[in-house]
Amino acid sequence: MKLVSLLLVSTCLTTSAFGVTQTTVVKKSAGFNNKQVAFKTSASASPLFRDASITRGGAVPGWAAYNESLEKSPLTTKAFTSLVGFLLGDLLAQVFITGGPLDVKRLITLTSFGFLYHGPSGHYFYNWLDSKIEGTGAKAVFSKVAIDQLLWCPIFMTVFFSYLGLVGGDSLATIADKIKSDLFTAMQGSWKVW
Repeated sequence: MKLVSLLLVSTCLTTSAFGVTQTTVVKKSAGFNNKQVAFKTSASASPLFRDASITRGGAVPGWAAYNESLEKSPLTTKAFTSLVGFLLGDLLAQVFITGGPLDVKRLITLTSFGFLYHGPSGHYFYNWLDSKIEGTGAKAVFSKVAIDQLLWCPIFMTVFFSYLGLVGGDSLATIADKIKSDLFTAMQGSWKVW
């Protein structure tokens, strides 16, 4: 039921974002009023083809404003972007994987990590990496992904496990044991994505 609700809400939000509006079509036949729901889908009515200077980003509302924010305040924008990513990620994990009541402390802990560490550290690391390996060709992208996964991932995961342990009140020895036992497994999970 939760999955169906999530799919329904995301579909409605997506169609709304792209400007697909619901309309009611009335057809009269044999003295009866038959109402049918239809969607406007003609290309001329679709906001996918709207003027980007008016809609601030073309097909995706707010995209140009987000990019402008990245230009004006990159660190703050990336910190808040990470905050939202960690917030949504943990909410979805709690609803669909762990179930049960919402663990607000966990949600705040992970969201804070995204805002305080993930966004800012990613900003500096990836800017540094882009300055050392320029371009978007296959070789440059492969090199960046390899450095990200082989060098940055272990550092990031170590900080993540340490943060969770410290917030959870674990001793340094317990945190070190957690890193020793789980770091390689966490890195393998990241490698599977890439």
